[in-house]
Amino acid sequence: MTIDFKKIIAEKISDATKINIEEIETFIETPKDTKNGDYSFPCFRLAKELKKAPQIIATEIKEKLDFEDNKIQETIIKKVEIAGGYLNFYINKDSLTKQVLNQIAEKEEYGKSEIGKGSNIVIDYSAPNIAKPFHIGHLRSTVIGGALYNIYKYLGYNTIGVNHLGDYGTQFGKLIEGYKLWGEEYDIEKDPINELTKIYVRINNACKEDEKVLNNCRDNFKKLEDGDPYCVKLWEKFRELSLKEFQKVYDLLGSKFDSWNGEAFYADKMPEILQILEKSGRLIESQGAQIIDLEDSGISTPCIIKKTNGSTTYATRDLAAIMYRARTYDFEKALYVTSYEQVLHFKQIFEVAKLLGLEAKYTKGLKHVSFGMVLLPTGKMSTRQGNIIKLEDLLDEAIERAKQIIEEKNPSLENKNEIAKKVGIGAIIFNDLANSRVKDEIFEWDQILNFQGETGPYIQYTYVRTKSVLEKAGKIPDIKKLNMEKLSDEYSQNIIKLIYSFEDVLIQVTKKEEPSILARYLIDLAKSFSSFYNENKIISQDKQEQDARVYLTYSVGKVLKIGANLLGIEMPDRM
Repeated sequence: MTIDFKKIIAEKISDATKINIEEIETFIETPKDTKNGDYSFPCFRLAKELKKAPQIIATEIKEKLDFEDNKIQETIIKKVEIAGGYLNFYINKDSLTKQVLNQIAEKEEYGKSEIGKGSNIVIDYSAPNIAKPFHIGHLRSTVIGGALYNIYKYLGYNTIGVNHLGDYGTQFGKLIEGYKLWGEEYDIEKDPINELTKIYVRINNACKEDEKVLNNCRDNFKKLEDGDPYCVKLWEKFRELSLKEFQKVYDLLGSKFDSWNGEAFYADKMPEILQILEKSGRLIESQGAQIIDLEDSGISTPCIIKKTNGSTTYATRDLAAIMYRARTYDFEKALYVTSYEQVLHFKQIFEVAKLLGLEAKYTKGLKHVSFGMVLLPTGKMSTRQGNIIKLEDLLDEAIERAKQIIEEKNPSLENKNEIAKKVGIGAIIFNDLANSRVKDEIFEWDQILNFQGETGPYIQYTYVRTKSVLEKAGKIPDIKKLNMEKLSDEYSQNIIKLIYSFEDVLIQVTKKEEPSILARYLIDLAKSFSSFYNENKIISQDKQEQDARVYLTYSVGKVLKIGANLLGIEMPDRM
């Protein structure tokens, strides 16, 4: 049975103060310095409510705490101390150690739970534009969304991953016009993305120079919407060739999706949206376009639903997608993993979605998971200007650099190509997920492929070290025969506490939609194991000590591998 130490402490404080247990639980902290206990309760949080000084509150709570029932004092809480306005709780080491290691033994998928059972989560991520290069700017959406997908699923949620492809819109009107003008000059069958990009850059320049060309592009998209055979045939060709190219990148990253329904999928679903919005009385004409004014909701920019030439917009298609996903998936949350450049767009459509007649739970569950841009040292990337780094090139380069390092450090290693792939791609993914998603990331080769410090390869190397220890030991010890008291030292206990918190770390990721919480956790666990490895002799003459430490090493490896896999990183057995 799982002992929830935090909940037990919250229950006791709630009994002593008569304050809601859920509120108390949110206040309980994990001190950075273990000298301040395993859990800490800041009493100043209750000062206003109880109208007393934090020190007095701490003293009164401690006097009222009752840990005698079920011998909790002996088996769970070792002691409670007051430090300033804090109550510090020290967990019984043996109780914690037994719980953690027994669960490692019992659960193949440690930290997995069913807390999300019965809840549907839709995650819209990656979503590259058809006929444009899959560049490093798309990496963030792909790996952040992929990590969230894996973690939600691991916690029991029914998770639906949607690749909402950019396969519609004015850009296709431009491509069609460019192909009409210069198609014979380019071999799009042989090198589709690069050739289509050249056409796109060229037609954009032509649009800047000649307003008639731009109008022709807009007309082409209107024809595409209206089902013009020539335009539809070209669109289908561009889409098919692009998806084949994109799949090469998805295969390298290990990305998978449950739905590939892009913008075009919603073309026949938009009339209903327009009809509902017209009935709402909120759809008005402005300068020839049809808009929803959102001033009343504090959004000064109106949401354009139909352009002056009668064609629909990105917003219209997103609204149709919300309606479709609510009906099809009955979601609790619908997450949109895109850059913060689209903050206004999602504010607008989430507000307009309230006019669609959906149940409030659906509009409440809409969430924009924004992230910072990937910038070049020279500034922002742009397909129109042609200054981009293709993601496939980046991943190939990462693998090649990883291979060179392996050749230097371990030339006799078997399966070098396979290991280099895991290390190189792991480095790219981890680098992207290691910091808060809202931060901009300046892309530099030396930084992104730095194999020292707090990196993906460091976590992989730590995992490989655990495997090496197990090989030297010859076997994984029997959990039933372990002497847990041999793991009472500081270094062992730091690891035990971290492993105990693994499931909570995953829950925190889903609460904040922030995979970096897991990435930082894996760094902390790898560092703790390095300290344990350096300070404690694992293979020793004391059989009980060796078995306990080997089992703890096995536990670290298991959690590192599970955590890395959830981020989309594969672990090599050797490096």
